[in-house]
Amino acid sequence: MEWENQTILVEFFLKGLSGYPRLELLFFVLILMMYVVILLGNGTLIVISILDSHLHTPMYFFLGNLSFLDICYTTTSIPSTLVSFLSERKTISFPGCAMQMFLGLAMGTTECVLLGMMAFDRYVAICNPLRYPVIMSKDSFVPMAAGSWIIGVINSAVQTAFVVQLPFCRNNVINHFSCEILAIMKLACADISGNEFIMLVATTLFILTPLFLIIISYTLIIVSILKIRSSEGRSKVFSTCSAHLTVVIIFYGTILFMYMKPKSKDALNSEDLDATDKLISLFYGVITPMINPLIYSLRNKDVKDAVKHLLRRSVFNK
Repeated sequence: MEWENQTILVEFFLKGLSGYPRLELLFFVLILMMYVVILLGNGTLIVISILDSHLHTPMYFFLGNLSFLDICYTTTSIPSTLVSFLSERKTISFPGCAMQMFLGLAMGTTECVLLGMMAFDRYVAICNPLRYPVIMSKDSFVPMAAGSWIIGVINSAVQTAFVVQLPFCRNNVINHFSCEILAIMKLACADISGNEFIMLVATTLFILTPLFLIIISYTLIIVSILKIRSSEGRSKVFSTCSAHLTVVIIFYGTILFMYMKPKSKDALNSEDLDATDKLISLFYGVITPMINPLIYSLRNKDVKDAVKHLLRRSVFNK
């Protein structure tokens, strides 16, 4: 009898803002503009970090990876979301949904681990400056960045594999803008406690562990900064890590609100996703990648100098 109520799903319906055509048009314009800013801002940072030799350091290598990551993350969901805003057919195939879920989770996990690596880089640079060239050599920071990507891909592959094997009943309506893993799990007509346990373990390993590393790194950095006698010296040292700390606060503040807040059983089985959750998800998925390059360019003297240098060089070449 249990199998009689199940069906093989070939597609999902993305509810999003369905039923609110005016809001869909408004959000289409806003998100399209944000997506263009994401591509231009992060793309510019990548190009600058490659062209300017002064930025060929571990910090900017990690920053280039972060910018590329933000482009990849938003590209996994924003184009399809924009199309759904203008289309009456708001469906996505089951394989397409699985791929979107895999890529989104992989990029999100990679960013968590990468931010932890960047915090360690700032700790070594400030607390052990004389040993920095040795500890953060190319043989160290390249595998650290590559490891972040590998961890993200493996974690996402495992979680996605377990989710797609769940039995889904007739309800194929995803109350979200994209194929987010929690939204998919809610549609399963089976016990998802095993999936929740796997997600809890993954959250602890790949979200909370990097966060713990970040907290320890910045605690030691603050202690080191407070030992500097001159206020000018403290300000100069802190400016080297203020941009990264700002990005960490925005990123983790958003992701912890989304995934770590307590949920009642009724809320988990509800078909109506709270409006706040949707807005927070949108903030996490679009606004954060958009403001990352702005933070690093506005609060980083090296990036400003690199932009000025490249502009002067292009003018002289003409």
